[in-house]
Amino acid sequence: MQRPGVARSVHRCSSYDPELIGALFADAAEYRYHPWDEPVRGRAAIVASWVEPDGSASGRDQPGTYDARYEPFTVDGDRAVAVGWSRYWTDPSRTRLRDTYRNCFLLVFDRDRQCTSFTELFMREPG
Repeated sequence: MQRPGVARSVHRCSSYDPELIGALFADAAEYRYHPWDEPVRGRAAIVASWVEPDGSASGRDQPGTYDARYEPFTVDGDRAVAVGWSRYWTDPSRTRLRDTYRNCFLLVFDRDRQCTSFTELFMREPG
C-alpha cells in the first residue's frame, strides 16, 4: 500500500503544476536524474526541469500516459530511500504499455520536511 505522503508527492510531480512541485523542494535543493549527473540546483531550476517540455533528462510525459507507485524502504533521520515502479503507455487510452521501470530514490530532507537532495536510480524491465 502506497503511503499518503508518498502518494501526494507522486501526484504533485505528475501534475506538472509548478507550485505543487516547488512545494516539495527546499530553495537550495539538488536533483539528479542519474547518480552521475551534475545536479539541477535550486527549487526554480528543478521546477523548470519538470514543467518545461523536454526540460528533464527523461522529458515531459504526455498527460494520462504515466503511472507510478512508491513506498519508503528506509528512513534514518533526515535521509530516506523510496522504491517502486513507474509505467508508461503509448497514449492516454493506456491500451499499449510502452515501458515499466523499477526505481530507487535517494532523498535528504531539511527540518521543514522539504527535499534538499534527490537522486534517481532506475532500471527498465526487460520485455
